[in-house]
Order: sequence, then C-alpha cells, then structure tokens
Amino acid sequence: MTEHSHGSDDGHEHDHDGHEHNHHHHDVSTLGVAVVTVSSTRSLDDDPAGDAIVAAFEAEGHEAVTREMLRDSYDGIQESVEALSRREDVDCVVTTGGTGVTPDDVTVEAARDIFGKRLPGFGELFRRLSYDEVGTRVVGTRATAGLVEGTPVFCLPGSENAARLGAEEIVVHEAPHLAGLATRDEDDEDDGHDHSHD
Repeated sequence: MTEHSHGSDDGHEHDHDGHEHNHHHHDVSTLGVAVVTVSSTRSLDDDPAGDAIVAAFEAEGHEAVTREMLRDSYDGIQESVEALSRREDVDCVVTTGGTGVTPDDVTVEAARDIFGKRLPGFGELFRRLSYDEVGTRVVGTRATAGLVEGTPVFCLPGSENAARLGAEEIVVHEAPHLAGLATRDEDDEDDGHDHSHD
C-alpha cells in the first residue's frame, strides 16, 4: 500500500486506513492568504480591517500573497473571489466589509452564490464571540464562510475590531486544517469519515 505524507509535524506517515491517524495531518503549514477589502470609501493605504487580518496571519507564520480593494459590487466581488480561489499561491481568501444590512452590503450574497460547500459554524461562532463586544447588535452581522473551488473563503465585517476578532480567534486557527482537507488527495476523499471531530 502506498503511503502519503501530508505535512504533519508529528513525523509519522499516514496511510489510507488512518493508521497513525492525527486530525491535523492534512493541515497546510504555511498558508498563502488573499485579503479582499470591500469598501466604497477606503483605499489600501487606509484599510485598518485589512491590516488587522494580515497581521493576524503573519503572526502565525502565514503570508498575505495579495490584497485587493473592491467597491460594493456583487459581480466584482464574485469575480474576484472566484479568481483568487483558483490561484495556485492562494490557500485561503478573507474578505472584510459588505456583511451588514444596508442595500449596498452584497459581499455575503456574492460569496454565498459561489460556495460549493457552506461552513455555517463559522458565522455562528463569530456571532457568539462578537456578542461579548457588541451585545445584541450581532443580529445585524452576516459574517459567513464556505469553500470556493476547494478554497476556504471567510467573509468578515468591515470594522477593524470585528476583522481582528474573526481573524485572530477563528480563521487563523481553522484555515490551515480546512485548506488541507479541501485539497487532500482524491484517493483520501472517500474514507467515509467526518474529519471535523477527529
């Protein structure tokens, strides 16, 4: 039987049958992250939320491979997220902005319509953590996540505090595991196991 190494840091090889199984064995050790700020008023020189996301990833040894500034445009956001998700050097996409309830907040709709799989637990956890900071105003926060072209995409609010909270407390911890699982070898796909609770 051929064994596959999946970059684990425990020094063990892992085979199809899960011998020496470790639930982190699919993790991507160094992520290439694309950060997309959605705003009709800011620029990359004035982007505290984007800066906070980049800082959170770099603090964990990951790299921001690209940053983009987009207007609140359904088509523009969708095209950008799709293109970034296909890039070889991008393991994860994080957007900030456009997750509220005003008419021009369309990031969630644009992303959701191209998700191959949704990750509802992200939004649920983000709102739970946000409650400690903003109380019942979390009901207006539509932060969401899913997979596009097998790449994890996280859509965070546009405020600096919210972007930092989501990136530091959730995304940097889960993105390596999700990126690894989403792109693992095809012959590892059908082991009939839910890896979320390994």
